[in-house]
This record gives sequence, C-alpha cells and structure tokens, in this order.
Amino acid sequence: MDRLRSPGGCPWDEKQTHESLVPYLIEETYETLDAIESKDSAALLEELGDVLLQVVFHARIAQDGDHPWSIDDVADGIVTKLISRHPHVFADGDAETPEQVESAWQAIKAREKGRTSVTDGVPMGLPALALAAKLLSRARNGNVAADLPASIAADEVVDSLADTAAYGDLLLALVAAGAQQGWEAETALRDANRRYAAALRQAEGHKE
Repeated sequence: MDRLRSPGGCPWDEKQTHESLVPYLIEETYETLDAIESKDSAALLEELGDVLLQVVFHARIAQDGDHPWSIDDVADGIVTKLISRHPHVFADGDAETPEQVESAWQAIKAREKGRTSVTDGVPMGLPALALAAKLLSRARNGNVAADLPASIAADEVVDSLADTAAYGDLLLALVAAGAQQGWEAETALRDANRRYAAALRQAEGHKE
C-alpha cells in the first residue's frame, strides 16, 4: 500500500480519500454478509481480505493526514479495547454468561466515552431494521423502558407464529401492504426509530 500511494505508484490509489472509499467499504461489508449467509467458506476468506484491504487503505491515508496514525495504531487500539472490555478475563471482573458480558461491555464503553444515554453512540444512519434492533438492545441492556407503539398487538401476533420463517414472511407482508398504501418501509421505520429514541431519552430524564 505504501508503494501504491507513493509518487510513481497507482494514480487511482494515490488520489483516494476516506470519503471516496466509503462506497467500497459498504459494498465489501455486504459481500461479506452474503458469503456468511451462503456458508461459502472460500468466498468468506476472499471477502474478509477485501474488508481488511479497506482497513489498511484507510490507515495508510491517515498517515498522510494532519494528525497521522497507522495500521499499527489501529491494532494497538483494538488490543487495548479487548483488554479493557474483558475485565472478567484480564482483571477481577465477574461475568459468567454472554448476557452479563454484553451488559458489562456496554457499561464500560459508556464510561469510557462519557455517555449519559443508552442512545448515545447509536449510529442513526444504520438501515432502519438494524437501527431498531440496536435501539431495542441498548434499552434492554440499559434497563430503560419506553412504550412501544402497538406493542401488545404485536406481541399477540408474534406469539402466534410458528418460527422465524413465519416471522420473516410477516415482515415481508407488512412491507408489501405498506407499499400498496404508498408508504416506504425504510422511511416509516426510520421515523418510528427516532420517536422511540426520543422516548428512551425522555424515560432517562433527558430534556429534548
């Protein structure tokens, strides 16, 4: 990568920026997801290499920035994070279940970053369904309760489903029914997510 980014190297690689590489990082992430879902080990090997290339590329670009850092700094940061977030392994912390580990991880992360709400640090630009899952997970792990619209009716419907396939079919049917009304599912759920995030902050005592 040093050679590609140096004068006399590759003109395309040399002109790239963090911003210009964003579409490639997103594309490689989804291709990795495809490889995982298809259980294609060879494809996963290749796609993880492509994701790693993006990490190396961004790190090399950062070396030329106003506040330079390198791939070594990225690796050092991960090592430090793994140690600090696993006190039950590297210190005298106590966590015996995956749920306890996840809860402790989020609590440590909140302290490190000075977060005062379960919604802090949640990337609101996530796809709507992933964002909904993230907000619900944060609320659950943080023991913050906020009313969900139509939650009772939804619980009754989901309880009647046989398996996750039926759940997926129901989600698809909801998207189709909304489309017939001229409603765009991504936009509708994104709006609901923002209302739910605001409700969580209100439940925590924050004033909007």
